Amino acid sequence: MTEKIEKFQGNGGNTPTVPKKFLFVTIESLATDLAWHVKKEGHEVKYFTEDKEEKEVGDGFIEKIDNWKEHVDWADVIVFDDVLGQGTEAKKLREKGKAVIGGTPYTDKLEDDRSFGQEELKNSGVQILPYKEFRNFDEAINYVKENPGRYVIKPSGEAQNNKGLLFIGEEEDGRDVLQVLDDYKKAWAKKIPVFQLQKRVTGVEIAVGAFFNGKEFITPIHVNFEHKKLFPGELGPSTGEMGTAAFFSQPNKLFNSTLKKMEPKLAQEGYVGYADINCIVNNHGIYPLEFTMRFGYPTISLQMEGMLTPTGEFLYDMAHGKDPKLRTKSGFQICVQIVVPPFPYRDKETFEVKSKDSVIYFRKPTEGVHIGDIKLVNDEWVITGTSGIALIVCGTGQTMREAQKQVYKRIKNINIPHMYYRDDIGERWYEDSDKLHTWGYLREA
Repeated sequence: MTEKIEKFQGNGGNTPTVPKKFLFVTIESLATDLAWHVKKEGHEVKYFTEDKEEKEVGDGFIEKIDNWKEHVDWADVIVFDDVLGQGTEAKKLREKGKAVIGGTPYTDKLEDDRSFGQEELKNSGVQILPYKEFRNFDEAINYVKENPGRYVIKPSGEAQNNKGLLFIGEEEDGRDVLQVLDDYKKAWAKKIPVFQLQKRVTGVEIAVGAFFNGKEFITPIHVNFEHKKLFPGELGPSTGEMGTAAFFSQPNKLFNSTLKKMEPKLAQEGYVGYADINCIVNNHGIYPLEFTMRFGYPTISLQMEGMLTPTGEFLYDMAHGKDPKLRTKSGFQICVQIVVPPFPYRDKETFEVKSKDSVIYFRKPTEGVHIGDIKLVNDEWVITGTSGIALIVCGTGQTMREAQKQVYKRIKNINIPHMYYRDDIGERWYEDSDKLHTWGYLREA
């Protein structure tokens, strides 16, 4: 088993001088790859998953436990991987003196409640797009009829995790938005109790994030470009993510105009973890869309590929309020998600027939490979869970083209029945970068 795993260590495998004990607490087993990576560096790892259907994810890669609270005193660092109430648990433990990576009820709400997040940005001096919150579809339909225009429909709360429900209007008179609102009223009213209509603007979609140690942001920051549509060319249904292109940077205009302004409030909360804000920018300004107040997935796998500082060492120092020296590679990083049916949808019957227990075949040992919903059985990597996300494959390079070439070369060495992925991750950079540089948003400040 050990030999099999070591073939795919990527940039891990650095044994620390003093191994630490990490306890990961997950809802849907999102942090499996991060936990595995920390283990490969020589640390002790225990891993808990709340969702019964995700329990098998990570089997064979990391030690699994059934009750995380029994291991709190054992741990040097406790890592929570999501919002949705995990911030409450993290805050309780932090107040008891434990070193915790995770949020607070306030930081959870920044992500879970879109309107709250927008208002907090506004209160911190950040420009936001006009929006209106609704709890009734008929009211929203009447609003669009009275105020024709292009809108984005954004579910709030747990419903926002279903990325297929986000709808971006194209018609100037709002006809397409009206049709979708009527459809949601009939089929989704009970599952979407709260949603936003946000004015749509055009421009470059870009996200900026940084790690926070309870007192301040840690540099360098991380600039990233998500590719959310299922098919190349930004076509098809929205997914959680199909791939990301990114680079580390010193603080720039984009960061200083958005996340940096939230620093006093995050310090007041004692937040520890990663914070990210997705934006639309154009020559008129920066318009923040939504927070991610946790590790991003698959972004954390991509970030580990670009980090020279050992991940476990960095997490330990961050959790203990230190100022970690985050050393990173120059250039660019790209990750591509390898998925299987029925992704991006949840259909248990299709998953069990087409994908569950499929074996991943590697033509040769390949670096830059990170695990999604995978378990280890008889030294074979086998698909499990429910999401249909099998692997995250990463590439790096001094140019975006070099990173693209490396990641897709690595993917050619992988074979999974019915696998699919986007073959254009990073292509947007060549046009978007010219605009971003012209507008000055990437300049160091």
